[in-house]
Amino acid sequence: MQDWESLDKKYIWHPFTQMEDWLRSETLVIEQGQGSWLIDTNGRRYLDGVSSLWVNVHGHNHNRINEAIKLQIDKIAHSTLLGLAGVPSIELAEKLVQITPAGLTKVFYSDSGSTAVEVALKIAFQYWKNRGRPQKKIFVGLDQAYHGDTIGSVSLGGIDIFHSIFNPLLFKTFAIPTPFPYQSPELEPDELKNKCVENFRRLADERSDEIAALIVEPLVQGAAGMIVHPPGFLKALEQICRDHDILLVCDEVATGFGRTGAMFASQKEPVSPDILCLAKGLTGGYLPLAATLVTDRIFEAFLGPFTDYRTFFHGHSYTGNALACAAANACIDIFEENRVIEKLQPKIGILSELLEKRIATLAHVADIRQCGFMVGIELAETPSKREAYPVEMRMGAQVTQNIRKHGVILRPLGDVVVMMPPLCVTENELEFLVSRTAKSITEICGEN
Repeated sequence: MQDWESLDKKYIWHPFTQMEDWLRSETLVIEQGQGSWLIDTNGRRYLDGVSSLWVNVHGHNHNRINEAIKLQIDKIAHSTLLGLAGVPSIELAEKLVQITPAGLTKVFYSDSGSTAVEVALKIAFQYWKNRGRPQKKIFVGLDQAYHGDTIGSVSLGGIDIFHSIFNPLLFKTFAIPTPFPYQSPELEPDELKNKCVENFRRLADERSDEIAALIVEPLVQGAAGMIVHPPGFLKALEQICRDHDILLVCDEVATGFGRTGAMFASQKEPVSPDILCLAKGLTGGYLPLAATLVTDRIFEAFLGPFTDYRTFFHGHSYTGNALACAAANACIDIFEENRVIEKLQPKIGILSELLEKRIATLAHVADIRQCGFMVGIELAETPSKREAYPVEMRMGAQVTQNIRKHGVILRPLGDVVVMMPPLCVTENELEFLVSRTAKSITEICGEN
């Protein structure tokens, strides 16, 4: 039998991982998946409580998606979209335009959430240049934002632990406050929301001639610790963008494809962005693929004679990959055929009840933030006084490492335990997930 753990430690550099710790620790090597479950090389089963980093939608090893990929690979695995077109990418573009917010009519493919955002930034920048307003080149985001790990997307980010080391490489952006009640308990939720909205309004009043776009993670800021925005916040930001001729970019890489209980989070307000970024769940968690959708207004600014140099000179070798698009087409078909969003609603309610009953009452749980199937459980040494654990204790990491012995895979964001199961998860599996999470928190944090 192959020693996969030793080979991993010999050759692989893991993302967002302190490798000195990794090399000292036991490695869990996944070999198979079925439905909501992962299976390691020793045959042990684990409930995939974070959808393999928020990407898996309908479950692992889904027959419908498997078959779509098999049918496609017998035709062609990939051909370029530079100078050619491809059947699966055309089919997928039509589907995406039909299911995304109104007004989005053109699809630009790339490879990941970071590249989808990078494409959006470059499109927005060049749009204003093509329109004869090159001074509009400032980008605005939210405090504690996360939009990916390429240089442009990092420039928009506001999480220091991820971004501060790269500051010399970044371009300047502006950030508006995030309405996070847990950090501003002195304000009522509506007061906090209005304060943050007014902050953006003042910035827009002062610098609208320079601002190219506002980019937001609609409803939930995932990597910031599952910060859930109050109702109406996104809609208010959209109105300011419309009043000041600022493009609105919605980064739905994490929130798209049912995670918030709607197909797309921006549809819950409802909001129609000028640019929409998609990835993660686009292929059901099977293959890397991203899409950046824009309106006719934006697309038309790039039309003209070649000598006008309005062309969007950007692309990727695997843009519109046939296998990935085939998987994405099947993923979207499953939503419709199985009425996934409709069937998800009672499970969201069950998850809420379980969290309230099993998790909220634990001694060291300071806050539970939920929007649909996106959940953040914040741990604290003294929740009543909002006293966090010392960073070096890494309590979130301890809880998520410990829970593996109970048959669950979770990931932390600092001391926030993230829970984001596949949409196909059953009621019994939700019960298992929450009960094991409660057990692990109690074992690591204690009962007092």
